[in-house]
Amino acid sequence: MTNGATIHDYLKRYFGFDTFKGNQEPIINSILGGRDSFVLMPTGGGKSLCYQLPAVMKPGTAIVISPLIALMKNQVDAMRNFSTDDEVAHFLNSSLTKTESARVKKDVLMGKTKLLYVAPESLTKEENIDFLKNIDISFYAVDEAHCISEWGHDFRPEYRRIRPIIDTIGRSPIIALTATATPKVQHDIQKNLGILDADVFKSSFNRPNLYYEVKSKQDATKEIIKYIKNNPGKSGIIYCLSRKKVEELAENLKVNGIKALPYHAGMDSATRTANQDKFLMEEADIIVATIAFGMGIDKPDVRFVIHYDIPKSLEGYYQETGRAGRDGGEGNCIAYYSYNDILKLEKFMQGKPIAEQEIGKQLLLETVSYAESSVCRRKLLLHYFGEEYPAENCEACDNCLHPKSQFEGSEAVVSVLETVLAVKEKFKADHISNILSGKVTSAIKSYKHHKLEMFGVGEEKDDKYWNMVIRQALIARFLTKDIENYGLLKITDKGMNFLEKPTSFMLAEDHDYADTSDEENAFGAKTAAVDEELFSILKDLRKKISKLKNVPPFVIFQDPSLEDMAIQYPVNLDELQNISGVGAGKAQRYGSEFVELIKKYVEEKEIIRPLDMVVKSVVNKSGIKVYIIQSIDMKRPLEDIAEAKGLEMSELISEIESIVNYGTRINLDYYINMVIDEERQHDIFSYFREEAQSDSLEEAIAELGNEFEEEEIRLMRIKFLSEMGN
Repeated sequence: MTNGATIHDYLKRYFGFDTFKGNQEPIINSILGGRDSFVLMPTGGGKSLCYQLPAVMKPGTAIVISPLIALMKNQVDAMRNFSTDDEVAHFLNSSLTKTESARVKKDVLMGKTKLLYVAPESLTKEENIDFLKNIDISFYAVDEAHCISEWGHDFRPEYRRIRPIIDTIGRSPIIALTATATPKVQHDIQKNLGILDADVFKSSFNRPNLYYEVKSKQDATKEIIKYIKNNPGKSGIIYCLSRKKVEELAENLKVNGIKALPYHAGMDSATRTANQDKFLMEEADIIVATIAFGMGIDKPDVRFVIHYDIPKSLEGYYQETGRAGRDGGEGNCIAYYSYNDILKLEKFMQGKPIAEQEIGKQLLLETVSYAESSVCRRKLLLHYFGEEYPAENCEACDNCLHPKSQFEGSEAVVSVLETVLAVKEKFKADHISNILSGKVTSAIKSYKHHKLEMFGVGEEKDDKYWNMVIRQALIARFLTKDIENYGLLKITDKGMNFLEKPTSFMLAEDHDYADTSDEENAFGAKTAAVDEELFSILKDLRKKISKLKNVPPFVIFQDPSLEDMAIQYPVNLDELQNISGVGAGKAQRYGSEFVELIKKYVEEKEIIRPLDMVVKSVVNKSGIKVYIIQSIDMKRPLEDIAEAKGLEMSELISEIESIVNYGTRINLDYYINMVIDEERQHDIFSYFREEAQSDSLEEAIAELGNEFEEEEIRLMRIKFLSEMGN
């Protein structure tokens, strides 16, 4: 039955294919031969056929253990389509009624069913165990086998109990299948299922059509909108860590005319399913989702996957980016990275058991390494999955297309290898890098490693540098991470040879994605290059309008706003509202002449505008600002407003100043008339109206400070700017 012709006959008859893909044929032969098998095959490689075909060919019923109820249903439907009999495949899980369960069991006992899909929870039920003892089981297929390992990206404790239950029911060959597994996870799976001597089949993890890039998380929302607008009509998935961010980002995209929908576990299932279907049917181009999305999504033409937040593990990252370009066409994978996000993820782990925290930290470290490294991203990813990528340049990642300059690093590598030997190969990377950089930690003290001769030999560099050297030594296979005690560094034979006879070894410094704060200067003016010519023309226009309206120039727009216009070139009122210090009010009141002038200037000079400008922001007056505006409308005393929000008076005035600077009109007369007498009001108002060169508070205090309190000056300045400007 196992000769090639028969297998191909079955392949054609049941599945309509003429040839096998990749490793499918040897895997099927292994199962038909009654061997235990371990199959590592990235998504899209045709994993399910590996157990479906032998199940149809062998006498008895194959038990397929799978954690995803939706996927089970899909697979059973698919199998029934291939066959003329509906009984050929069934599933047994919590979604079935008693009657449906009884029918499934009857078909299985009568020998009509070749594949029975079971959820691991159903497998543990006493009645199901008793039932399975009575049937002829051809083999067990454990799908999504990475769920066995705590180091996998989707650990499920019930998967740990599969082997004892198989022993209770009766042993048959076992085939474990997974789409992502590091060497550590593979070892865990085989050990836990008791199949350490199984035939192992690994397919390559390389997806040549995917392009990988990591960007600093600055203005990420703007950048994403720009990217989508430059790729009209293309399908994309954007992953965020929190439900709140999913909602917020989807809203931002919609406001900017992008067909985007949110998807997360907090939405009711009808809406979720509807959004998923709209994405599949191309009624929406973009889905913004938490990682709850994508399980079993088989949309072949997803052209980009963007990670707004970096994922918790590289396995998760590989799984999610793997949803791009399934058809072999273009697939761009862009991740936004900020070390702050890593700190947030570490915080989330704090309530968990220590063992889980340890694993989580190790996995996060791998993610940080991937993001910060300037080594070929493909090389790094494949190395993580235990695969070597021989090419020097993959030509499809940011690090290969824009390489950092390299420097001779053989001495540094020798220092690392010597230190690993000095601590008898019993420590992890961060400990080794602390020794080399001379950092005295509690662990270093307790092991007396500050007394080693290697301690501090590389103190002119920090621990981050030494971590980078260790990482590149791992990729070069001079070092390896111990499988049983994951993370302990061991030297390989190749590493020993290098120690004895060092040769040239080039290193590249890591990227520095230091968090440049999103806070901009007082009015948010960016510090990019200002177009001085345009700036001066805008100032002339401002002067002209100020004469016409009989108000000081700074009331119309302040200098930082004009500077921002001379960087961003807004050509319509929507764009003008995104300029720092310009709100909807000011844009409507004064904006049209400014945007007309800029538009003409851009056309004449043939200027390529930074596209950030087409980004509209969702009007997000933070709760506190809304509260202040409403309270002032109700004429509440400022002291009461400050107390209600736990603010100092000067903090409240700062909030009001910020509201006015963005063009919202505020009437504080009711309060000002209570606290400043009329003559004093008149004096301060005239100063701003007639003498002031700018709206600078410092200048006003220098001029008026002897006679007036700072608070009086600030309140009158608010009144002046609001009445004259807004």
